[in-house]
Amino acid sequence: MTRITLIFLAMVLSLAGCSKDAAKADAAAGADAALLIAPQDLITVQNSALSSGPSITGSVQPARRADLRAEVSSVVVQVLKDNGDRVKRGDLLVRLDDTAIRDSLNSAQEAQRAAVQSLEQAERQLQRLKTLRESGMASMQQLEDAEIRRNTGQSDVAAAKTREVQARQQLQHTLVSAPFDGIVSERKVSPGDTAQIGKELLKVMDPTSMRLEGLVSADEVAQVLIGQPVSFRVNGYGPQEFSGRVTRINPAANANTRQLEVLVEFAAGPQPQLAGLYAEGNIQATRQSALLVPAVALAREGDKAFTWRLKDGAVHKVGLTLGERDPRSGNFVVRAGLLEGDSLIRNPTSALKDGQKVQVGAATAPAAAASGAGK
Repeated sequence: MTRITLIFLAMVLSLAGCSKDAAKADAAAGADAALLIAPQDLITVQNSALSSGPSITGSVQPARRADLRAEVSSVVVQVLKDNGDRVKRGDLLVRLDDTAIRDSLNSAQEAQRAAVQSLEQAERQLQRLKTLRESGMASMQQLEDAEIRRNTGQSDVAAAKTREVQARQQLQHTLVSAPFDGIVSERKVSPGDTAQIGKELLKVMDPTSMRLEGLVSADEVAQVLIGQPVSFRVNGYGPQEFSGRVTRINPAANANTRQLEVLVEFAAGPQPQLAGLYAEGNIQATRQSALLVPAVALAREGDKAFTWRLKDGAVHKVGLTLGERDPRSGNFVVRAGLLEGDSLIRNPTSALKDGQKVQVGAATAPAAAASGAGK
């Protein structure tokens, strides 16, 4: 039994030694195998323009907008346009009841005709008295009385003409028209409503005249100048960035917030077509060149930041000295640790090891697209 046991133990130890040798060989082979990555997994460090300046917040508003209000007291008869309808300059938008105003116009016209007839009669009588006065058959008092009646008739005619003009103007005010090409942004009345003088009827805006009406802190207003470029984002348009230039700086600060209003005209290109959307961005008061690295390429260990740089077919852990963060892109300024043209690993994982071999394969975008199409 003892001899058989010894033989069995020797066989077990021999097999164990073979397993350890195989494991060591597999580990060595794994260490020599290169990590395969796609070109999309790399980021090239480049010098970029870094802008800094005061932050600006506000809303997108049209430069051309009109609040159409009633200029006569009347009842709304018809509203021809609704919210979102496009209008041309001169298009009829709202019709008010003109019955009473037409009656006033007719009355003014009748009064004017009567005043003209009275004036003509007074003028003829004055001429007759002048002739009689020359022959001594009329007194000076009669002549003066005729002149007074003639002058009074002239005043009555002028007053009647004024009343007719006013009635015609009021009649025109019962037809509310578009002051320019644009869109009805807000409808305030419906047929049957009583429109007092000053009541808001419709709002019309020109969607092609959008601008940013923003506010800047009074502490930073000294950095703001006419013509400075501005970059900002608008709620509802996702990460899309818009650009413009400062065109006007309000000379008076807001009484409540103590902020200063700044108007920014959009640059040529796509523009938001909706008014009232919130926007925020930065005025580019200063501009300098700097190395920028995206946040996705960074890793942190406590207060220290590092990245993984690909060089000579291997990845190396590189410590970084970071500066401020670009508020527009979210990238960090690199003060030390990298050079322009360095290749970095995008989205590095904890499995990476310093000095690990890396092989860059072909682009995987077409394959991914094909895979997605197959699904």
